[in-house]
Amino acid sequence: MTREAAASNRTAAAVRVPRTGHGWGARSLVGVAGLFGLFLGLPIAALVGRAILDGSLARALGAQVVLTALALSLGTTAISLVLTVAFGLPLALVLARRRFRGSGLVEAVVDLPIILPPAVAGLALLLLLGRRGLLGGPLDALGIEIPFTTMAVILAQTFVSAPFFVRSARAGIAAVDRDLEDAARVDGASELQAFRHITVPLAGTALSAGLVMSWARSLGEFGATIMFAGNLAGRTQTLPLVVYGEFQGGDLDGSIAAAAILVLAALGVLIAVRALHWGRVLDLRSLG
Repeated sequence: MTREAAASNRTAAAVRVPRTGHGWGARSLVGVAGLFGLFLGLPIAALVGRAILDGSLARALGAQVVLTALALSLGTTAISLVLTVAFGLPLALVLARRRFRGSGLVEAVVDLPIILPPAVAGLALLLLLGRRGLLGGPLDALGIEIPFTTMAVILAQTFVSAPFFVRSARAGIAAVDRDLEDAARVDGASELQAFRHITVPLAGTALSAGLVMSWARSLGEFGATIMFAGNLAGRTQTLPLVVYGEFQGGDLDGSIAAAAILVLAALGVLIAVRALHWGRVLDLRSLG
C-alpha cells in the first residue's frame, strides 16, 4: 500500500460516522418511535377488532342503512373525484406554469379549505348556494335547489378535498423539465399531445398522490356535509354521517361497525396502492 493510500484510509476512518444501531440514544429513538406508532395504530386496531369480535361488523354489512350509505359514499366520492380532476388539473397547470399578479392569493385561496374547520366550509357553501345565499336567488329562479340534496354532498366533498389534488398536481407539473415539452413541440406535437404524453407521465406520481389523498379526504368528509347537505337517509347520509347518527342514537355497536367499514375501505385503498407498486404515491414530499 502506498503512503498516499494509507493516508487516505486513515482520513476516511477518521471522518466515518459511527453507526447508531446500538447505544442509549438509538434505543431511545426506537422506543419513542414505537410508542407513537402504537398511539396511532392501537385506536384503529381496537375499533376494527371490536367490530369483528362482537359480530357488529357482519351485522352492519347486512344492514340496509349502512349499505345505502356506503353506496352513496362511493358514488358521490367518485363524482367528486371526476370534478376535482376536470377543474383542478387546469388550475394546477396554470399555477405551476404561469406567474401573474395575484397568483399568491389564488394559491392561498386554494389551500384555505385544507385548514378551515369543515363546519365552516359547509356554512360558507350554504351562504353561497343556499336559498337565501348569494347565488340562491338566481338558482331558485332557474329551478335549481342544491342544499340538502345529493349534489350538495358532492360539492361539499369536492370543496374540502380538491385542494389536496391541486397542490400535489401543481408540484408535480412544476417539476417537469420544460425542455422535454419543448422538444416534443419541435417534433410536431400539439400542446395537448405534449401535455398528455410528456407532462402527465412525468408528473404521474404527484398526480396519483393527489388523487388518492383527495378521494380519501372526500370519503371521510363529515362537517361540511352535515352543514350543507344535512343527514337525510338515502339522500345525503354518507357513511361518516351514519357513524355520527348511530352514536347519537345510542347504538354504539352500529356506530363502531360503520366506522370500521370506513377504516377498512381506506386501508384497502392504501394496500392496493402499495400492491400496485405505487409506493411514491404516498410520499407527501410531492405536496411541497
